[in-house]
Amino acid sequence: MKIKVINPNTTQSMTDKIGAAAMDVANAQTQVVAVSPRMGPVSIEGHYDEAISAIGVIDEVLRGEAEGFDGYLIACFDDPGLGAAREIARGPVLGIAEAAMHTASYISGGFTVVSTLHRSRIILEHLVRAYGMEHKCRKVRTTELAVLDLEVEGSDAQSILVEECRRAIAEDGSDCIVLGCAGMADLAATISRECGVPVVDGVASGVKALEGLIGLGLSTSRAGGYARPLRKTYVGSMAQYEPR
Repeated sequence: MKIKVINPNTTQSMTDKIGAAAMDVANAQTQVVAVSPRMGPVSIEGHYDEAISAIGVIDEVLRGEAEGFDGYLIACFDDPGLGAAREIARGPVLGIAEAAMHTASYISGGFTVVSTLHRSRIILEHLVRAYGMEHKCRKVRTTELAVLDLEVEGSDAQSILVEECRRAIAEDGSDCIVLGCAGMADLAATISRECGVPVVDGVASGVKALEGLIGLGLSTSRAGGYARPLRKTYVGSMAQYEPR
């Protein structure tokens, strides 16, 4: 099977890290291709970035359909463009936030999401509710780390995250941590050792969930909210995305 992992931002070093995390857990028979869109923000930190990045996600899914991919993983914890991608892809599409929260719900009594800038907190809290995880998610915590701080070699990002995770375990009643950014994909094992609880990375859990869905022959239902887009005219620079 062929899985396309889409990092919705355009920072190649983060895409490389995400791709390595995905390939580390993929089956030997699974081909994983990690990409960044041809356009969009260097990082996604807020509603505006999220909205703009969704176009790049859609562009990569359309390209992936022409290239014969079996499924897609959107590797940003805001899950930008997820609903639209499900409407146009033949195979299943997962976002790392949804995948990580569901995975954590299987193995814990309650989890805390630990993410980056405070401005992203409301977006992640909305996703907790959208995914029906209020009964499992104890809290969404932010650290004031910028997304690209995770790409700076020798920074104190890891120690900041470890300390926030320790506070989450001590104060939130959580027995599991969900990492709230794809740029943290390489830190899950280290943070788990430091904190003594399971730490869920959405990139790894998303790849394994996709392998399961594809292996079961399951894809997105077309009977309801994820029906194919209606054919209509798009004007201006959006004409290239007109549903066909």
